[in-house]
Amino acid sequence: MKGVLGACVGEVGAQLVAGAVTAVEVCEAALARQAAVAALRPFITTTHHTARLAAAAAHRRYECGKPLGALDGIPVAVKDNFCVQGILTTCGSRMLTPYVPPYSATVVERLLGAGAVLMGKTNLDEFAMGSGTLDSSFGPSKNIYRSGMKYSLGGTEKYPTSGLEDGDWVVAGGSSGGSALAVATGTAYLALGSDTGGSVRNPSSYCGVVGLKPSYGVVPRWGLVSLVNSMDVPGLVGRCVDDVAAMLAVVAGLDPKDSTSVSSDLKGLQLPPAPSLAGVVVGVPREYHQPGTSREVVEAWTRLADTMEEAGAEVMNCPPGFHAAHRALHRLLLHPQPLRGGVQLHPLHRRGVRAQGGGGAVHGGTVCPDAAGGLNEVVRGRVLAGNYFLLKENRKKYFEQALKVRRLIWQDFEAVWRSGVSLLLTPTTPTPALRYSEFSALDNRTQVAAQDICTQAANMAGVGAVSVPVGMGRQGVPLALQLMAPRGHDAHLLAAAKWIEQHVNFPRLLMSSNYLINTLFIYLFTGTTTCRSRSLL
Repeated sequence: MKGVLGACVGEVGAQLVAGAVTAVEVCEAALARQAAVAALRPFITTTHHTARLAAAAAHRRYECGKPLGALDGIPVAVKDNFCVQGILTTCGSRMLTPYVPPYSATVVERLLGAGAVLMGKTNLDEFAMGSGTLDSSFGPSKNIYRSGMKYSLGGTEKYPTSGLEDGDWVVAGGSSGGSALAVATGTAYLALGSDTGGSVRNPSSYCGVVGLKPSYGVVPRWGLVSLVNSMDVPGLVGRCVDDVAAMLAVVAGLDPKDSTSVSSDLKGLQLPPAPSLAGVVVGVPREYHQPGTSREVVEAWTRLADTMEEAGAEVMNCPPGFHAAHRALHRLLLHPQPLRGGVQLHPLHRRGVRAQGGGGAVHGGTVCPDAAGGLNEVVRGRVLAGNYFLLKENRKKYFEQALKVRRLIWQDFEAVWRSGVSLLLTPTTPTPALRYSEFSALDNRTQVAAQDICTQAANMAGVGAVSVPVGMGRQGVPLALQLMAPRGHDAHLLAAAKWIEQHVNFPRLLMSSNYLINTLFIYLFTGTTTCRSRSLL
């Protein structure tokens, strides 16, 4: 079978059931791909041994005709701020390098319980504070697009695929850049990320994959190292919308360990083969046409709105003033809440690394003089700002006022839904993925404010939102748009996203066979794999 790593979960699952390919072969192909793209840094920790054990167990179940479900034997990746029992969890920070959790996050338990094969823990900005996956203690993730690695785009030669000049490269987005990159490169079919203000949708947009931020509470947060408790949501990444829906069906639902989780009717979710837009009212908020929004993004936005209208949807402008204050508000709320998180979900204050100069109290086998030696400037700055906002004299002046304004933003969304709007259509990011030379010209705080301006409000209102790739920019990097829906309407949101996917014909990235076969030869020569078929790549 040719091109299994470029296929969707349903297609691979059908071939696993038919015996055309085995779970062991799929796993070995994904491991070989992992080796081929290692220089891009999708992963912090790889889990070859446990992956092979899980794949072998899945193979036995398929041989007996008793697979556990749609994800049995499917390679997945997990952002390294989700706890996985017995596997290093770093949150992208050397402060947590010794930390091996004694338990797994609920979403991880559910994935592994469904037979998914864990390929590793993915890279992220330190403690998920960033929008580029540049501020990881383990090095930046680099986008596969224009990376210099050989790939094609769905058979078209319309867009450039060569590496950039002068050693420049394209950022993967963040903070879940490693997860989006793992899916884009085929090292995993699905990935878990976390989304506080766009951290799943932003890198999904940049890497040309589908990124879902479910409605708040639909997917349990237990075992996620929290950034902002009231806005964090486990996010789901896949190459196509049906894949994300299959993953959501497994991980959604009430968790007794998580008081913010809610029951849902998403178990067994299956999207219609050909979704319809009949009766759908699509709102277009003008405020999302921000200064700095690229012409290509605006053109794609306009074109898709027109296409949806031609297909039977009603498209209307949203009222002026729609959550206009969300950027400043998100920034203010982002700083204090990491300091208010529970210790079991946020070990930031309990562990550290040895800083130069020695001294300090020992905790958990590490030396932590002031907890600053292992943190980058971004994290230290947010911790300091959070302390400032939570000072007695500032709490009422800033933090509590921000919470009141957040309530008004939620009311803005509710008013839009009451007006009859079913979905909101916006850009995901104001621009396609930037080159590192452009991105690094601005500091982390400025880039987060600029790149997440279209995604932050969904977290403050708790509504579901999904980023869908809709085309390619002239520089050979993906363009994506975002849909938002009322809280709890995640199935309808994904059905509309699938309609978009079916009508935009986004050219999927496929890695070059020659490049991968050379890498596989090296991989085989070392004796680390038993993959039998080059066509799996």
